[in-house]
Amino acid sequence: MTWETLQELVGLGESQINWVTKIFLIVSATLILNFLISRLFIRIDKQLDRTSTYWDNAILNAAHKPVTSGIWLIGFALAFEISEKELAPQMVTAIDNIRQVGVIALITWFVTRLVKNSEHILVSAEKMKQPMDLTTASAISKLLRASIVITSLLVILQTLGYSVSGVLAFGGVGGIAVGFAAKDLLANFFGGLMVYLDRPFSVGDWVRSPDKEIEGTVENIGWRQTRIRTFDKRPLYVPNSTFSVISVENPSRMTHRRIYETIGVRYDDASQLADIISKVKTMLKEHDEIDSTQTLIVNFNKFGASSLDFFIYTFTKTVNWVHYHEVKQDVLLRVMKIITDSGAEIAFPTQTLHIAAHEETLNTQVNAPQITPPQP
Repeated sequence: MTWETLQELVGLGESQINWVTKIFLIVSATLILNFLISRLFIRIDKQLDRTSTYWDNAILNAAHKPVTSGIWLIGFALAFEISEKELAPQMVTAIDNIRQVGVIALITWFVTRLVKNSEHILVSAEKMKQPMDLTTASAISKLLRASIVITSLLVILQTLGYSVSGVLAFGGVGGIAVGFAAKDLLANFFGGLMVYLDRPFSVGDWVRSPDKEIEGTVENIGWRQTRIRTFDKRPLYVPNSTFSVISVENPSRMTHRRIYETIGVRYDDASQLADIISKVKTMLKEHDEIDSTQTLIVNFNKFGASSLDFFIYTFTKTVNWVHYHEVKQDVLLRVMKIITDSGAEIAFPTQTLHIAAHEETLNTQVNAPQITPPQP
C-alpha cells in the first residue's frame, strides 16, 4: 500500500496530515514537558527542605500546580493556533478569550495558594519564634484571598469586553435586592466579622454560653458559621449571627481556678474547731499550687443540722482542668488528715434521740407484782 493510497483511504490531504502531525507532536511535547517540570519541582523542593527558611518552600509549593497547568494551557494554545485555519472565526475568538482568562486564573491561583501557605507558616510554632494568633491569621488570609478573587473577576470581565463601571453600578443597585434576599447570610457574615474584630474567643478556646446549650472547643471560625467540638466529640455548627445576641463565656482565658468547699466536723469536736481552721489556713498558704496572693478564706460558717461547718475559698495557680482536680484532691486529703490528726472526725448526717423519764415511775413499773389470770 502506497502513501497516496493511505491518504485516499483516510481522506486527508497533505496539509491536513501535516496539521494533525503537528498537533500530535505539540500534545506529546506538552505531556513530556509537564512530567519533567513536575519532577524538577519535586527535586528542588527536597533541596529547599535543607535551608533554614520556609518561604522558598511556600513559594515553590504555591507555584507547582499553576505552572504545570500553565504548560497544558500553552500547549493547547499552540495546538489551536495551528488549527485556526480549520476552525470557524467564532471558535478562534472564543479560544483567544479562554487563553487570556486562563492566564489570569492561573496567576490568581498562584497568589491565593501563596497566601494560604504563608498563613500556615505564620501560625506554626515550629517555624516561627513568635507565631501569629490563628484567628487573626485566618481572618487576614480570608480577606486577602477574597480581595484577590474579586479583583481577578473584575479583570476577567474587563478582558472579555464588559464594562467594569457598569458592573459596579449594577452591583450597587442590585445590592439592595440582594441584601433583603440574603439578610441572614449577611447577618452571619457581619457576625463573623465582629468575632474577628472583638475576638471574644479564638480557635482552640473552650467556650460556653449560659443562654444556649453551647459548650466545647472552637475548631474553626468561618464567615458564615463557627464549628465547635463538644466534649462528647460531636461537631456543633453555630451561625455567627448567634454570637451577637447571646452571652459567651471563655473559660480558656481564666487566670485561676477556684476551690470552694464546705466541710463539717462533729459537735463533739467543737473545742478543736478553731485549731483545725488555723492549720487548714496555714496549709493553704504554704501549698505550692495555691496562689496566696488571691482571696484565701477559711472560716467557721454555720451550725449545721448535724455538724459545725467551715468553708474553704481559695484559687489554684493552674487553669488546666485535669491538673486543677489533682490539686483540689490533694487539698481535700490534707484537710482530712488535719482533722483526724486533731482527734476530731468529719461529720455525717446523724440523729440523737433524748428520752426524758421519771426514775420513780420507771422503778414502779419494773417492781410491780405480776398478776396471773385465773385458769378455767
